[in-house]
Amino acid sequence: MSMKLGERLRVTLFGESHGRCVGALLEGLPVGTPIDNDALLDFIDRRKPGRKGLSSRAEIDQCEIMSGVHQGVATGWPILLLTHNSDVRSKDYSFLPDHPRPGHADMVEHIRSDGASDLRGGGSQSARLTFGLVAAGSQARTLLDSVGWSCSAHLASVGDIHSKPLFELDRKSSLKDGTDMSRLNCRDSDAVVRMSELLDSVRRDLDSIGSSVELLIEGLPIGVGEPWFDGIEPALARGLMAIPGARAVEFSHGFETSKMRGSENNDAWELNENKPSLEGSDIGNADGSLGGRSTSAAIRAVVHFKPPSSLAREQSTLHLPSGEQRPLRVHGRHDPVLGPRAVPVVESVAILVISDLGLIGGYIG
Repeated sequence: MSMKLGERLRVTLFGESHGRCVGALLEGLPVGTPIDNDALLDFIDRRKPGRKGLSSRAEIDQCEIMSGVHQGVATGWPILLLTHNSDVRSKDYSFLPDHPRPGHADMVEHIRSDGASDLRGGGSQSARLTFGLVAAGSQARTLLDSVGWSCSAHLASVGDIHSKPLFELDRKSSLKDGTDMSRLNCRDSDAVVRMSELLDSVRRDLDSIGSSVELLIEGLPIGVGEPWFDGIEPALARGLMAIPGARAVEFSHGFETSKMRGSENNDAWELNENKPSLEGSDIGNADGSLGGRSTSAAIRAVVHFKPPSSLAREQSTLHLPSGEQRPLRVHGRHDPVLGPRAVPVVESVAILVISDLGLIGGYIG
């Protein structure tokens, strides 16, 4: 069983939702890399629960760096990043394993482990473990900064409400604390008002709703990426689809590509400031990767998330001891939508994957 991502820059996740702690082991961060505490706090704060209208689980999420750092820089040895779970309510899951939840991995994990798994809060498959991804990603960002590459993400949609493309929005400034834009991690001030209203309605209905997160990767020169299974899209898709609740990843024109003609989809090469580039690069409309390698245009991806499976509305599911269908109402503190808190996770996975490819290709370090 593997919970590892990356080849040169490797991240291994550990912990359970209701265990003592969660975190990540980060290996391969080059010796001497500065540790960015501000980035660490920013990434963790954008992911943590406790925001109005989202999960009310009040985790402190204080990250402890247990090894691999001395006097503010990486020593080249493995870096252990963890936080202690401080606000669990295991009684909310007293119905497990007898009454597995619809839409969750309770049943398959219970059978796979012959009853040995910790299913509380999703156990090791819980989104709680994304803490380790954002902690590791916040430090790998230093590698991208050193070569002028960037990964940015924001909430792209909730239900049928869509924001403007990220290429048209300010993606560098920090979102102002206390605003809906900051609470939902959305950079479109118009769309976020309608998203917030929709989420209020969903919560009143004791339901949940699907969402998507847009990712933009910029600054890569021509050629980053490896052959076939380690190409940019395959490597990103593997990491992004592992985020709990992810159901699809689109690149460039995404699903629309299957409806297009080649003459519409192809981007012509041109000479721009004595360098080859693709037409449409200046408006974020060119394909950022061909053959798994970067074209120097921005790489755009959209990650689609299912509605959260835990909802306050009564559902019917199998009761294992009796073999009957019985009603189940899941209590606890759950998000009505995944996208807002998934934004820094998507961003972190992209940072980790692109940093790894940059190290493999010799572009970084």
